[in-house]
Amino acid sequence: MRPKQLANSQASLEEQEPNERVVTALYKALSSKDFDEVQRLLAPDLEWWFHGPPNHQHLMRLLTGSSKEDSFVFVPQSIVAFGSTVLVEGYDKERSVSWVHAWTVTDGIITQVREYFNTSVIVARFGDSKGQGVGGASQTISSPAVTLKSVNKCQSVWESKLCDNNSVPGLVLAL
Repeated sequence: MRPKQLANSQASLEEQEPNERVVTALYKALSSKDFDEVQRLLAPDLEWWFHGPPNHQHLMRLLTGSSKEDSFVFVPQSIVAFGSTVLVEGYDKERSVSWVHAWTVTDGIITQVREYFNTSVIVARFGDSKGQGVGGASQTISSPAVTLKSVNKCQSVWESKLCDNNSVPGLVLAL
C-alpha cells in the first residue's frame, strides 16, 4: 500500500510525523534545560537564519549555551510538518512577541533553523510555469499584512495566526 500524499506537498505522512516528533522533542529538552538532549537532536554544523531584532536572538543563546539563564521560554502554539520542514509558531504574552521557527530535519537530525520574530509568516510553494499553484490551483492569498496574487505563482500551504489580532510585518517563505 502506498503512503498517503499530502495535497500541498510531495512528502508522505510517514516522513512528516517523525520530523514533527524530533522538533517536539527539542522544545521539551529546551523547556527542561536538558542541553545534552538538545545537542543530540542538532547537527553539529546547524545552519542558522535569524530574521528580527537582534535583541530577540533568545533561541541562539539557548542552543549555543552562551546564556543558559535566558528567561525566554519557547512554548509552541502549533507545530506543522511539510516533509522535511517543520514549522513551529509561538507567542510570548509577557513580552508581546510572536515567533515562527522553520526547522529542517534530515535523517532524524535538525540541520537548519530559520527563526522569525515579530512577523506574520506565510509559507508558499511555487506553482508551475503557467501561473498555477500546486495541483493546478490558481489562488490569491490575503492576510492583514500580506497579499499574494496568482501572478506570483505561489500557493499558500501555511499561514501564521496573529495573536490578539495584532498586525505585524508580513513575510513570505517560498519552499
